[in-house]
Amino acid sequence: MRAFNVAVAGATGAVGQTMIKVLEERNFPVKDIRLLASERSVGKKLKFKGEEIPVQKLDHDSFKGIDIALFSAGGDRSLTFAPSAAKAGAVVIDNSSAWRMDPDVPLVVPEVNAHAIAHYTNKGIIANPNCSTIQMVVVLKPLHTKAYIRRIVVSTYQAVSGTGQKAITELEGQVRAWAAGRPMENKVYPHRIAFNCLPHIDSFLENGYTKEEMKMVNETRKIMEIPNVQVCATTVRVPVFYSHSESVNVEFAGKITPEEARELLKNAPGVKVVDDPFNNVYPLAIDAAGQDLTYVGRIRKDLSCENGLVMWIVADNIRKGAATNAVQIAEILGEKYL
Repeated sequence: MRAFNVAVAGATGAVGQTMIKVLEERNFPVKDIRLLASERSVGKKLKFKGEEIPVQKLDHDSFKGIDIALFSAGGDRSLTFAPSAAKAGAVVIDNSSAWRMDPDVPLVVPEVNAHAIAHYTNKGIIANPNCSTIQMVVVLKPLHTKAYIRRIVVSTYQAVSGTGQKAITELEGQVRAWAAGRPMENKVYPHRIAFNCLPHIDSFLENGYTKEEMKMVNETRKIMEIPNVQVCATTVRVPVFYSHSESVNVEFAGKITPEEARELLKNAPGVKVVDDPFNNVYPLAIDAAGQDLTYVGRIRKDLSCENGLVMWIVADNIRKGAATNAVQIAEILGEKYL
């Protein structure tokens, strides 16, 4: 694979900085890297392969000579600048929700539907899915291949890093205040997050679900290419810094035993089975943090339906749920299409 000129838009954010780190860790062939952010970050320096790279202002002229543009600058900025990047000849891999449901934009998890990358030529944009959706479909794909999935019920327990650095800082501050006996203040979330669970991620819609929940419904159907699958999601914010956890109930058209599921998942790309509950071994958020694998355990029969399984899925939302998935897409793009 040849070397590429790469831009990272939103480079100073948590996901942007992790994208830079993952590019280096995976030794992606970068010829030149351009770090882009808002005007207030211009001049700040970030390290890449031992070199300090100054941050430049993100604008419509930022992408001349760029082959691949990794976007983590938010939906509004993506809608504004991603078309300019594509027009300049770059292929955009966008981490926001802005392009995910566009029928002309592939929505890709490499372990699940890498073939969809070929359709990047429609608009020059590839969408990175929602973090919670990514880890779920990585596990469900090999099971779906064995026994067609009819219905999914998922409840998520999502880390505050999914909201960004301001939420991490708020949780830290609330814990310190509680330990010191001081009042706990909340600005990021409508209620305090320390020692609490909030069944509220993103805004509520008229149907009573949140945008986050409907993302999981719609994105799962598009990525797994099963538009008729029934999906019901409840998304909850919990006082954990990194890694999202999910309880997933799956109903299949045919029979699949927990033992068969474990064997399939042991050989599945990007998946690690951690499943020995009698010895207190199951996926934990603290173990997944900083890792790129998706962990699955507590695989058992769903007692409420004939062909059902229940499982517990955990992954780092900043890495596999965002930055690493984007770089994996870039790797396939570079190897097969550019």
